[in-house]
Amino acid sequence: MQRVHSRSPRRNKKIFLLLSWWVLSLPLVPFSSRAAEKPEDLTTAIVRVAKATVPAVVHIEVTERTEFVHPLLPFGTEPFFRRFFGLPKVPRKFKQEMTALGSGMILDAQGHILTNHHVVSGATRIRVLLSDGSEFSAKVVGTDPKTDLAVIRIATKEPLQHVRFGDSDKVEVGEWVVAIGHPRGLDETVTQGIISAKHRRGVTDPGGYEDFLQTDAAINPGNSGGPLLNLRGEVIGVNAAISSESGGFEGIGFTIPSNIALHVAKTLIEHGKVERGWLGVTVQDMTPGTGEKLRAGTSKGALVANVVPDGPAARSGLRPNDVVVAYNGKKVSDAAALQNDVAASPIGRDAQITIVREGKRQDLAVRIGSPKDEIKVLSASAGALLGGEVRALTGNEREKYGLEKGQGVVVSSLESKGPLEKSGLEVGDVILEVNGQTVGGVEGFVELVGSMPHHRKIALVAYDHRTGDTASVIVVLR
Repeated sequence: MQRVHSRSPRRNKKIFLLLSWWVLSLPLVPFSSRAAEKPEDLTTAIVRVAKATVPAVVHIEVTERTEFVHPLLPFGTEPFFRRFFGLPKVPRKFKQEMTALGSGMILDAQGHILTNHHVVSGATRIRVLLSDGSEFSAKVVGTDPKTDLAVIRIATKEPLQHVRFGDSDKVEVGEWVVAIGHPRGLDETVTQGIISAKHRRGVTDPGGYEDFLQTDAAINPGNSGGPLLNLRGEVIGVNAAISSESGGFEGIGFTIPSNIALHVAKTLIEHGKVERGWLGVTVQDMTPGTGEKLRAGTSKGALVANVVPDGPAARSGLRPNDVVVAYNGKKVSDAAALQNDVAASPIGRDAQITIVREGKRQDLAVRIGSPKDEIKVLSASAGALLGGEVRALTGNEREKYGLEKGQGVVVSSLESKGPLEKSGLEVGDVILEVNGQTVGGVEGFVELVGSMPHHRKIALVAYDHRTGDTASVIVVLR
């Protein structure tokens, strides 16, 4: 016989009162809000994202003309070898058309499409294929190499379905994401994964404006320029790069955050180019040891290593060994974060910089400079540091050394017993690299050198204009 235990009415009343108190203590949340917070059903969420977004993702086919140094050089230009081997006289270079594939996303009904700079850079012809099979020729609206972003446009009479953007700052590590693109020409490919990490920097360009989201959603060649989306179907990133030993997917992909991408896209549409704010400092990441030594009270922030004379920071009173801990009220986590914040600042406007100097916190007001200001100031600084001046290569010089337009600089003048002359360089020599970084024309050169500290040793790689040989030299800046 089963024994049944019954509670007394008094005890039942006590339990009811406790339950009533617990229910009444719950926060009042509208039913619709609770429903919105219900976890996504992963069996249908990705399907919904794919159906809503695939029509706004395009296949991009780019034709570009590339110059190659002729493989028979130098033998094909030497009369003896041509006679002995029966070789025809060959040109120094020959051109060949190549086709590359990528992805993009439609930004608006007017036909603007966001993709990567490396997808359309150097294109002589761009063909866009929509999900319904229609094809269009596209023109470049503007590109931004420093963020690897570009906007192209197609002309269509019909309004186009376009993507929606989300807030990449609110993305969490571990959040489910969906990538859509055209890897290896396989149209409308959908893959899924999670956000593996945030704030990955120095992935493709140590000096670039990078702040990648890392994902394990499958990304392969051809995915470049396609969207990374959250489960609400909002674009949170532009797929840009992978880390791979094989050249294919290995679970480490990088995407440009949507907040950066949308800002750059709007600027390119409005102005055709992106002009970034300039502060005039060299900064580096903090370490616990540095923070303790400088009495900063934190291991976060950006340590000012050098201040460019006559730059915006110098005029505001910023000094070496200052620790920048906030910019316009926003905490600065590291050097790259400060660089990105300054770059996005309106030129000619005042910004507030919070620093820690000798253990004391203080605010400084600085007027953000323009790229023109930067080149002017850095050119003067580089000339003073090196004891010489440089210029761009002529067409004949590029032909002679086999360089592309914008590559390298020519030494145009030297001060007697200046740093460049002491290193053995002569007028006419071509500087190709500074500390392992390729020189991208005069502007690129002064950006690399002009903000360096005094008395620093730098390594240059240069062509000897007399022999054509390449040599490495060490230059001690003034």
